[in-house]
Amino acid sequence: MESTEKLTDTNAILAYLYETFPLCFVAEGETKPLKIGLFQDLAERLADDSKVSKTQLRVALRRYTSSWRYLKCIKAGVQRVDLDGNPCGELDAEHIEHAQNTLKESQERARAKRMEQAKKEQAAKKPAAKKAFNKQPRAAKPKRQEKPVAKKPKIDENLVPAQLDNLKPNQRVNVKLGMTPVKGVILDINKEDVHVQLDSGLSVKVRCEHILV
Repeated sequence: MESTEKLTDTNAILAYLYETFPLCFVAEGETKPLKIGLFQDLAERLADDSKVSKTQLRVALRRYTSSWRYLKCIKAGVQRVDLDGNPCGELDAEHIEHAQNTLKESQERARAKRMEQAKKEQAAKKPAAKKAFNKQPRAAKPKRQEKPVAKKPKIDENLVPAQLDNLKPNQRVNVKLGMTPVKGVILDINKEDVHVQLDSGLSVKVRCEHILV
C-alpha cells in the first residue's frame, strides 16, 4: 500500500477508511460497532501505508466513534466487527449504557448551542428593527385652521338713549337690537312704543329706551 500522497484532513482519512475497509467502516446509514482494540489492528494493517500516520488514524477513529450515527448503533444484540467485517462478540451492557449517556449529553449540548445561537440572532435583529422604525419620518400633524374672527361693527360712541319727547316720525334713529344698533326711520309713535322701519326692510316696535340718537 505504498503511496506518496499524504492525507492530513480527517474527513479525507475517513473517506480512505470507508474505501479500504468497507465491511468495517460504513460511510452512510447505520454503522457497526467496532472490535475492541481495533486501532491496533488498523495501525498494523496500514503500517506500510505512507498516506496516514498513527496520530492521524487515532484522530479519525475518535471522530468516527463519537458521531451520533455510531453511538446510536451501540445497542443490545448487536455484534462488534473487525476490519474485515467478521463478528467479534456482542456488546457489554456497560458499553451500551456509556454510549447512550454520551449520545444524550452530546445532543443536549448541541441543542443548547442552537438555542444560544438563536437568542444571539434574535437579539441582533431587535436593534436593527428598532433603528429602522426610528428612521421612519413621523407624519406631520395637520395644521389647525383658525376660524376667521368676525369683525365687530364699529359703534358710534356718541349715541345716547333717546327721550320720548324728542322723537318724531320720519326721524333717523338707531335701534338697539342685541349688541349692535341698527339704523332705521321712525314710522309712528304710540305712547312709549316706537314703530321703526329698519334699513334692512324689517319693521319693529320697540320701547323708547331701545332708541339711540
